[in-house]
Amino acid sequence: MRILVVGAGAIGGYFGGRLLEAGRDVSFLVRPGRAAELAAIGLVIKSANGNFTRPSPPTVLAADLDRPFDLIVLSCKAYSLDEAIVSFAPAVGPDTAILPLLNGMRHLDVLDQRFGPAHVLGGQCLIAATLDAEHRVVHLNQNHELVFGERDGALSDRVRVIAAAMDGAGFEPRASRQILLEMWEKWVFLAAFAGSTCLLRAALGDIANAPGGTEIVLGLTDECRAIASSNGFAPRAEFIERSRAMLTAAGSPLTASMLRDIENHGPIEADHIIGDLIQRGERSGALPAGGLLQLAYTHLKAYEARLARTRSKP
Repeated sequence: MRILVVGAGAIGGYFGGRLLEAGRDVSFLVRPGRAAELAAIGLVIKSANGNFTRPSPPTVLAADLDRPFDLIVLSCKAYSLDEAIVSFAPAVGPDTAILPLLNGMRHLDVLDQRFGPAHVLGGQCLIAATLDAEHRVVHLNQNHELVFGERDGALSDRVRVIAAAMDGAGFEPRASRQILLEMWEKWVFLAAFAGSTCLLRAALGDIANAPGGTEIVLGLTDECRAIASSNGFAPRAEFIERSRAMLTAAGSPLTASMLRDIENHGPIEADHIIGDLIQRGERSGALPAGGLLQLAYTHLKAYEARLARTRSKP
C-alpha cells in the first residue's frame, strides 16, 4: 500500500514516522522549506513509547505528484485545508482512500464536495504531540491511537487493508463501525476543552480551583453535548462521565493546543472547532441564547481580529 501523509508536523510526522519505522511505503507531502529541513536533520520523534529518527525521509512536493496513492492521510490544520486539497489532488485516483485526521466535522463536507463521499473515510487521532524549537516531533503523553472507518458503519475491504497496513506500526490503530459518533464525541470534548482553557487562559487544574470554574467547564460540556444529540449523535454516558472527570480534574496541567497557539500568537481553528458547532446548534435549535459556547467563540474571534490587525502593520 502506497501511503501519502500530507504534512510532516506533529501529527503527520508522528504517525507517518511510525509507519516508516515499521517499513511501510510512506511519503510525506511537504512544502519546499520542510523538505529541505527533513533532508538536513531527518525526521525525529521523541516519545516515551520509543524514540525514532529517519535521516532524509521520503518527501514529495505538490508539483512532483504524478500518480495516485492508495491512502492519503490528511493531518493539516483546518485553516490550511483548502491549500492542502489543491496540493494533494493529483494523488487522488479512482481507488484512493482519504483519511482526514482533522477535528470537528466541516472538513468532511469540504472533502466530499471536492472528491466525492466514496473517497472520504471518517477518522480521528487521540494523541498530544507538538514540534519543539528544533522541529522534532515530541509526543507529550502515552496516547497514540488512530481510529478510522467507513462513515456508513461498514467494515469494508479497504478498511481491512488499511488496518493491516497499520498493524504493528508502533501506535494503536483501530477500525471503527461508528466512526461518526466517535468523531462527534471527540468534538464535544475538544470544544469544551478549548473553549474553557482559551476563554479563561488557564490549565484545567487552575480553572477547577477558581471560583465558578468547574461550573463554566461543565456548562460548556452540556451545551456541546446538547448540540451533538440534536444532530443525531448523542454522546454515550460513559464518554460524558469520563470527559467531565478529565475536564474538572484538580491539579491538571492540561491546556488545549488552541490555547498554546494563542500564546504563540499563531492562527487558530476557531471557526472549525467552535464556530461550526454553533452553526449546527442554531440549525437544530439546541444552542442556548447567550450561552457559554457563544461567549468562547466571541473571545476567539476577537483574538483573530487583533492578530490580523497586528500582522497587517508594517
